[in-house]
Amino acid sequence: MAGKSGAPWWAHMMLYAGGLTMVVAGGAAAVTQIGYNTANGAVENEDILDNRAEMDVENIEGPLNILVLGVDKQGGSTRSDTMIMVHVNKDLTDVSMVSLPRDLYVEIPDCGPDWGSEPCMQKLNHAASISDDWENVTLPNVVSTIDNLTGVEFHMAATVDFNGFMDLVDLVDEIELCPWQEIQSIHGEKRVFPEGCAYYDKEESLDLIRQRYGWTDWESGLGGDYGRQAMQQQAIKALIKELKADGYHKDVGKLTDLFEGLQGKLTLDLPDGLTAVDLAMNLRDLNPEDITSIRVPATSIETEVGSSEVITEGDLQIAADALWSALQNDTMDEWIAQYPEWVKQTGNASTETEPAGAEGGAEGTGTQDGGTGG
Repeated sequence: MAGKSGAPWWAHMMLYAGGLTMVVAGGAAAVTQIGYNTANGAVENEDILDNRAEMDVENIEGPLNILVLGVDKQGGSTRSDTMIMVHVNKDLTDVSMVSLPRDLYVEIPDCGPDWGSEPCMQKLNHAASISDDWENVTLPNVVSTIDNLTGVEFHMAATVDFNGFMDLVDLVDEIELCPWQEIQSIHGEKRVFPEGCAYYDKEESLDLIRQRYGWTDWESGLGGDYGRQAMQQQAIKALIKELKADGYHKDVGKLTDLFEGLQGKLTLDLPDGLTAVDLAMNLRDLNPEDITSIRVPATSIETEVGSSEVITEGDLQIAADALWSALQNDTMDEWIAQYPEWVKQTGNASTETEPAGAEGGAEGTGTQDGGTGG
């Protein structure tokens, strides 16, 4: 788990559908009132959560749970197949990030017109593809599905789309990514990404972190969609590293440019009285290098909707229920100590390949219909 850093920083994290997006934003030691207002005004507010956990916005402390949805807007429709639960501990010193598998077999409250808008058992990604009306139909359905599955109460939420990721990479020109195997893109130019570390521009980076089918290291828990998740986690850290190196954490003008560049691509659902910059300032001592990445305890089996990740009865159900409870009750340290096989530190190729648990190594994920991942 992350230890408290002695130097302030700002974190801008993202997790996308097929790419990654999350924003827990960041700021400098001093922000002028003009820059403060401009930066906050650039962030769109949206009602995402139905039931918000209480928090004191005048005296921010943890634990905090943040729901992050990566969205892709194409052809007039919006979809999300990246769903992240971010947990910040009581002292605001540790962050855990739980990626919900897009192929997780769950009960969905509204399965769309083909199911008479009735509940059904389907892959989690299906909850985000039932309608072209994202704000009024699909988004509430996604949030309700996650709420029914986990019971975790969120204090705030965010959505970011693909274009936001590309614009952020463009700000720093390139980011370093480290595939642990050679992988060929199934998109567009059919790029081949060699094993090892290299710098990639915005289009190359987006292409790489959208890949899903080419990852084959099932034994280490990095096959299929889990490989995509690991690559996305690398991208978060690499982007933060480059933005910090360019001084975005201490230059008001650059910070304002960053937020303005995300207009129309980032939305936040914050409690009344809390702004994006206020949140950033309160989280400035977190260290992005120490974000703990958690896999949901599940195993790949065949269901009536194809190969799915399933939380089966027994040990997996016990571990998953304990995870939801740990997120809610701020006992992630204890959960991580008890279930280390489901923990993976984000990082470069050498640290992304830790085994992810005996139950998670079966091939078969990454076949979900819909969505945007490779």
